[in-house]
Amino acid sequence: MSIDTVPGRVNRDQLGFRRKFGVLGPSTNTSVQPDFDDLRVPGVTNHYSRIVVDNAKAVSNETFMAGAWEISDNTVDAVKGVLTCAPDYLVMGMSAVTFFGGAEGADTWRRNVEEISGLGVSTGADSVVAALKAYGPGIRKVAFFSPYFPTANAEVKNFLADHGYETVRDIALQCPSWLAIAEVEERRTIDTFKALDGDDVDALIQVGTNISGIRAAAAAELYLGKPVIAINTATYWHALRANGIQDRLMGFGRLMSEF
Repeated sequence: MSIDTVPGRVNRDQLGFRRKFGVLGPSTNTSVQPDFDDLRVPGVTNHYSRIVVDNAKAVSNETFMAGAWEISDNTVDAVKGVLTCAPDYLVMGMSAVTFFGGAEGADTWRRNVEEISGLGVSTGADSVVAALKAYGPGIRKVAFFSPYFPTANAEVKNFLADHGYETVRDIALQCPSWLAIAEVEERRTIDTFKALDGDDVDALIQVGTNISGIRAAAAAELYLGKPVIAINTATYWHALRANGIQDRLMGFGRLMSEF
């Protein structure tokens, strides 16, 4: 069989012959790259482009929001950098600003990146909604946690409300810096899922891409008996499915194994 007749081949790249994903993430984010590589399937490669930012000391609502907007402002340079490897599609490895401004703000932000790059983009915000829809129409009430501060959590709630989802509870971990987000231990993630859960909640969500929640969320689905969505899982799943790649992966929750 020649390389041109390999099923699913869209380009001549030896490793990324199905898709080359350009992944955009803050330079302080140490979780997205390994998480996305763990979710990678044969014929798909991830090419990480760092959005250069300082390790912001997010010690208040105001400084957190300022730091998030700094990441947004520096995204264009990261997009231009990753375009040099000719990716087929872009995947956002940062999520906070993709929720800002409700559904309209999220759409505007994504379209701006699409116009600059000429490529399709999977964002954290869009991916969470797509994941909730995948679990079916019975999901209406949700609870979520983030490493953010309360002002940013309010943006997430507003975005979810615009898409018809009621936030019953939320927890802002208020991590003191960008690097500290990656230091959130798995035990704390598990305990936070348990604290959010209740009979009044249909699904649980973890946002904030520098928290590695892909395995804790999968485990939580088993012991809580309801959908539990980690944003890194949702975003990579969305990118795969948006590109017609239907491979199922076990061990990362129902989203990757069933939908």
